[in-house]
Amino acid sequence: MGNNIISVAPGSPAARAGVIPGDILVKVNGEEIGDVLDYMFHSYDGHLFLELRGAGGKLKLARLRKPEGADAGLVFDSFLMDMQRSCANRCIFCFIDQLPKGMRETLYYKDDDVRLSFLQGNYVTLTNLSKRDVERIIKLRISPINVSVHTLDPALREFMLGTKRGSSGVEAIKELAKAGVVMNCQIVCCPGVNSGAELDRTMKGLRALGRCVNSVSVVPVGLTRHREGLAPLCPFDKETAERTVMQVELLAGKCREERGSRVFHCADELYILAGLAFPPGIWYDDFPQLENGVGMMPLFISEFRDELRKAHVDGVRAAAEPFSAATGELAASYIENLLETAGEMCGTIRCKVHAIRNDFFGSSVTVSGLVTGGDIIAQLRGAELGSRLLIPANMLRRGEDTFLDDLTVAELSSALGVPVRVVAQDGAEFARAVVGDASFRRAVARG
Repeated sequence: MGNNIISVAPGSPAARAGVIPGDILVKVNGEEIGDVLDYMFHSYDGHLFLELRGAGGKLKLARLRKPEGADAGLVFDSFLMDMQRSCANRCIFCFIDQLPKGMRETLYYKDDDVRLSFLQGNYVTLTNLSKRDVERIIKLRISPINVSVHTLDPALREFMLGTKRGSSGVEAIKELAKAGVVMNCQIVCCPGVNSGAELDRTMKGLRALGRCVNSVSVVPVGLTRHREGLAPLCPFDKETAERTVMQVELLAGKCREERGSRVFHCADELYILAGLAFPPGIWYDDFPQLENGVGMMPLFISEFRDELRKAHVDGVRAAAEPFSAATGELAASYIENLLETAGEMCGTIRCKVHAIRNDFFGSSVTVSGLVTGGDIIAQLRGAELGSRLLIPANMLRRGEDTFLDDLTVAELSSALGVPVRVVAQDGAEFARAVVGDASFRRAVARG
C-alpha cells in the first residue's frame, strides 16, 4: 500500500532510470521494502537496483546512479510507507486522556511509533516492539531515538504505563543501549510515584548505560481539570520542585566530571515552580531537549539580549506606539523583565503583558503552549491592546494557524479588533517584534 509511487521528481536519478508514477517499489538491491526506514537504509548507496511492479502488476527493473546518500527522487503515497503505530498504553499521567470532550478527533490520537521517533523526534515507550522490531532497529542503525522511560523498575513501569508490556520496554532500552543505539530519554515525574528515591534509581540506572544515553529530561507531570475516572496524582509544589531540581543537578554534576556533559536536565517549569534561577546556557550542553521545555526560556532570554545588544550598538530606537503581548502565566514575569531590559537599551517600550489564565484545561496549566484562543478572547475582549497583539507560535498547532480549541489567528484578530502577530519561539525575533521591525530596518539603512 505505502510503496505506491505517486510522483517522481523531474530530472531525478529515478526519473532518468524510467521510474514513473503508479509504479510500486518492491525491492532495493535485493532487499524487500516494508516501510520508510527500509527504503532510507537500502537506498543510501550510490548504485541502486530497483524491482518494481508496473501497470497490470508486471515486474519492472530499473538501475540508477546517484551520489551516496542523495535522494533518488521518489515520493510515496504515505510518509511511513506503512500504517502508523498507535499507543495501546494507559499511562496514569497521559495528557491526551485529560483533554475535554468534543475536540477535533485527531487530537485524541496517540502515536507510539519508533519510526516517528527517529524521523521527527516523537517520544515512544517501546512497549509495542517485538524482538524482531528491536533487532531491526539495531540492524538498520536507527539512532538516535527518543524514549519515554519514567522508571526502570519493571513493576512500577507496568503500573505507570497501564500495561503489562511496560516491563518489556525496560528490557528493550537495555538491549538497544548495549547495541550502541543512542537515546534521548524523558522522565515524566509524578510526586509520590516515581519521584524521590525512585527517581534516583531511575537516573542512576540510565547513567550506568553509558554514552548511549545522550540526554535525560525530568519533566513535571501536567494535570488538567479533566481527570474524571483517572488515577489520583499530585502536582508539584515549590518544595517538591526545589528538591527535585537539587536531586537532578547533583547527579548532573557527577556526569559532567565523568564525561564532559551533564546528561540530566530539569524542565524550565521545575526551576520556575521552585523559585530558582535558571542555570547558565553552558549547562544545557547542545540543548538536546528544547522540545521538552528544557532550556527553552534561558535560550530565549539569551537570544533576546544578544539581539538587543546589536540593536543598541546600531542605534536602534523603539517604535512609539503602544501594543500588547499575551502569554501563559508561567512565562509572564520573564517577558515583563525582558521588556524592561529592552526599554533601558532602546527607549521606552509601551507594551502591556497579559498573563492568560487557562480556564480551558484548568488553572494548574500555566504554560503558553496550552493557551487557547477562546481563553485569550474571553480575557482580553474590550481591553486596550494598542496597535497589535503579539502571541508566541507555540500556542498554535505545529505548521498551522489554529489554537488547540480550533480557533484561528484570523478569528482571534477579528474578535479582539486588533492585528495579531505570531512570534516564533526565538528570542531574537521577539526582540525585533518588541522594538519594531521598521526601527531595525532604519538602523541598518543608516549603517
